[in-house]
Amino acid sequence: MSPSEQPSTRKIIHIDMDSFYASVEQRDDPTLDGKAVAVGGSPDGRGGVVATANYEARRFGVHSAMASKKAQRLCPHLIFLYPRFAVYKEISQQIREIFSRYTDLIEPLSLDEAYLDVTEDKLGIGSAIDIAKEIKAAIKAELNLTASAGVSINKFVAKVASNMNKPDGLTFIGPSKVERFIASLPVEKFHGVGKVTAEKMKIRGLHKGGDLKKLTEAELVYLFGKSGHFFYKIVRGIDHRKVEPNQETKSIGAEDTFSYDLVEMEEMNLELARISAIVFKRMSLYQLFGRTLTIKIKFSDFKQITRSRSFPAALTELAKIVEVAQSLLEAAELEGGEIRLLGVSISNFKSNKDQGEWYQPRLFP
Repeated sequence: MSPSEQPSTRKIIHIDMDSFYASVEQRDDPTLDGKAVAVGGSPDGRGGVVATANYEARRFGVHSAMASKKAQRLCPHLIFLYPRFAVYKEISQQIREIFSRYTDLIEPLSLDEAYLDVTEDKLGIGSAIDIAKEIKAAIKAELNLTASAGVSINKFVAKVASNMNKPDGLTFIGPSKVERFIASLPVEKFHGVGKVTAEKMKIRGLHKGGDLKKLTEAELVYLFGKSGHFFYKIVRGIDHRKVEPNQETKSIGAEDTFSYDLVEMEEMNLELARISAIVFKRMSLYQLFGRTLTIKIKFSDFKQITRSRSFPAALTELAKIVEVAQSLLEAAELEGGEIRLLGVSISNFKSNKDQGEWYQPRLFP
């Protein structure tokens, strides 16, 4: 099935703010202009991880989820700033208000990115490209921040496109170009393909989307588990996922099926840390910090177990979530089993008003 054979051609925009937290800090403090800035670490710059680094810092190899000590080694003049989540959330809500001028079909992924379905836009503009331009211009004029946008017929392509010309970019991939675009896309650029999976693909000679397209669906499933079904469709431009506005959230989680079975605890812990960072980013969007952490473990024989731990207070630090997830994994009875999938989820939420004055969401120790 080609994209033109899908039930309808949708107009999807993915908006991604440019180094959001760091850009807000630079906007509010002009003395930071042109300097390498990271939001994260701790007030004294020791411990913790990087939440966001600006583009000046990224030139030195600093990136999100990196240990702050490593970031400091890579960029000795890096300025660490402690996060101001109340400010970021307020600005995120202002950005959402701009989105809502054009459509009610808004699916936030975090405080700094969202999908918009503008197939039927409120203002009758018609052109998704023009809508994206207007949204970017409004964010710049009203908030003095920049955003990058990807425009296409489905969520997958729109998200990839938004990252192509950062910062302050706008990339349009039209219906007739979708399959060709995906065929030329390096596998590491596929959303959901991590570093480990990308390397395993390359070992098998799978470097681009076009290489994946040469395999049958059965072959892809054999190599990559359930993700194989997704790869088979996406390299043909097929992505029927709808833009889903927020609904009541009872748990927040993420998981990954690996292209090969993990056997080394060190590698499992690295994957858990990566997945935990994704979960924490989603928690930050909803300002939902739960008391129960659960890890999911699936073995190569498809046996599946979960392990949970609850706490009297909400888990509000990324470092703590990683620590708990890794301790649960190490305490599980793996018995040398080969691990096919790992997942992390947070539940047992309380709203801010129920937390009392002690409740201050924090990224870092």
